[in-house]
Amino acid sequence: MARMDVTVRGAGIFGLSCAWACLQRGARVRVVDPFGVGAGASGGIVGALAPHVPENWNDKKAFQLESLLMAEAFWADVDATSGMSSGYGRTGRLQPLLDDRAVELARGRETTAAELWQGRAEWRVIEATGAAWEPISPTGLLIRDTLTGRMHPQQACASLAAAIRAKGGEITGDAPDEGAVIWATGAAGLEEMSRIAGHMVGVPVKGQAALLAFDFRASPQVFAGGVHIVPHADGTTAIGSTSERDFEGLETDAQLDEVIAAARAAMPALGDAKIIARWAGLRPRTKSRAPMLGIWPGRAGHFIANGGFKIGFGMAPKIAEVMAELVLEDHDTIPDGFRAETLL
Repeated sequence: MARMDVTVRGAGIFGLSCAWACLQRGARVRVVDPFGVGAGASGGIVGALAPHVPENWNDKKAFQLESLLMAEAFWADVDATSGMSSGYGRTGRLQPLLDDRAVELARGRETTAAELWQGRAEWRVIEATGAAWEPISPTGLLIRDTLTGRMHPQQACASLAAAIRAKGGEITGDAPDEGAVIWATGAAGLEEMSRIAGHMVGVPVKGQAALLAFDFRASPQVFAGGVHIVPHADGTTAIGSTSERDFEGLETDAQLDEVIAAARAAMPALGDAKIIARWAGLRPRTKSRAPMLGIWPGRAGHFIANGGFKIGFGMAPKIAEVMAELVLEDHDTIPDGFRAETLL
C-alpha cells in the first residue's frame, strides 16, 4: 500500500476541506476520526454562511470575504464529484432594522460594502413589502445582503466525504500518522492543546438548534430576534443557535425552546411549523475567536486547523486552500491573527 502524503486528524468541516484541497493538488490523503464524519459541531443543522459587517476592515474580514466568494465553485466541484448535494446556495439574507440608529448605521454600510466587497455583492437598505417571508421590522426597513450563503452542514460533510473517497482519499476510524499531519480535531482538540500548553488556548461552546418542516427553500435566510433562520434546499428550515459557555450536558433544553420562540415571534410565517429535529453540539472557540491555522510549534511535520466557531463552514474553502499550500508547497499565506504560534 502506498504511503500517505498527508494524514488529517478530524472529519469535521476543516479536516474534510483540507483533505479535499490536498487531494486536488495530487497528494495521497487519509482522514482519521474515530467518531466518524461530522460527528462534532460540523454535524449540525443551521448552516448560515454570513459575513461580518462591512466596516472596520481587517485581515479576518478580508479572508472571510474571499472564502464566501469561493464557496459557490468550491461546493459545486465537491457535489459534482460526490454525486450528492451539500445544500449550498448563495441566497442572501434579510435583517430587520429596529430603530433610527440602526437605519443610520445600515445606510453607512451600503457605501462601505460597495467598496470593500469589490462590487461582487451588495448590502442594501430596502423597504419591507409585507411578503410572507419577511421578518417584522418596526421601522418598515430591512437590510438585504447578497453575500450570505447557506448549506446543510450534515449534507455538506457527507458530500465532502463522498468526494474525497471518489478522488482516491481514505476515511477511517483508526490509522497511524503518515506524512504531514493536520490536526483538525475541534473542541476536544482545543481542550487538549490547552492542557499541553498549560494555559487556555480555546474552549468548547455549546450550541443548540432546531429543524422545522417548513419549505421556503428559495428564500433568503433571516437574522432576527438574535437568531438565524435558514431555509434549506431540502424543504426544511433551521433555527439557531445558543452560545453557552457554561453547560452540564449535550441534551437540548429550555434554552432551545426560547430560541424557537424568538424565531417565531420575529418571523410570523413560521407559525406553528412542526419541529422535526433538535440538535446540540460543542463548537470550538479559540481565545481570540479567530480560526487557528498553521504549523504546530515544536512538532515537526504537524499542523493545526481549528477554531471554526460559528464561521467554520463559511471560512472552509479559503482555509483549505491556505493549509494545502502550506503543507504541500511550504507556501505560507496565513493571516497574522490566525497563526497557531501566536495563539498557543
